[in-house]
Amino acid sequence: MVGLLGGSFDPVHHGHLVTAVVLRELLELSEVRLVPAGAQPFKAGHAAPGEHRLRMVELAVADYPGLAVERAELDRPGPSYMVDTLRQLRAREPGESWALLVGADAAADFSSWREADTILQLAKVVFFGRVGHAPPPPPPPPPGPRDAEQVAVPDLEISATDIRARVRHGRSIRYWVPDAVAEYVATHRLYVEDEG
Repeated sequence: MVGLLGGSFDPVHHGHLVTAVVLRELLELSEVRLVPAGAQPFKAGHAAPGEHRLRMVELAVADYPGLAVERAELDRPGPSYMVDTLRQLRAREPGESWALLVGADAAADFSSWREADTILQLAKVVFFGRVGHAPPPPPPPPPGPRDAEQVAVPDLEISATDIRARVRHGRSIRYWVPDAVAEYVATHRLYVEDEG
């Protein structure tokens, strides 16, 4: 079973990577694919263009077996709906099974996702929360073999918003992100301008 961990990854940081590694181990997944969003329906936009965010994720997972990148949402025009991504992946890899990994913040809005009931049929949905912070209760599953699960992951107080602010203020982001990502941000002068 392959896990899918979606997000802006603007930029990807160690909190994302630790979460992916722990979920892969806990759920005994063959791999976890980080899925950078294209146009997110619930967010106004991204600070860095999609190709930069994709490249940073590629650099972050390059040396870690079991972590990979899925670019389906960046290649598909229009809003990035997970139900469309799951349909696309199931058509592309018909023999594979999928686990959708959903953090507590996103889980709170899960019932408003496009075709949330269909998502629960297309993939095993796993809601994860930080240790010491219970994830929200999963929505009731539709009839069928699939349902939702809840797990806890370590709580690393790292946020992409804080990282972007550090860059804008000329502060180091070393140890917040993998070294290759920090170098990429510096080389391409990402996040140096104030956000709207």
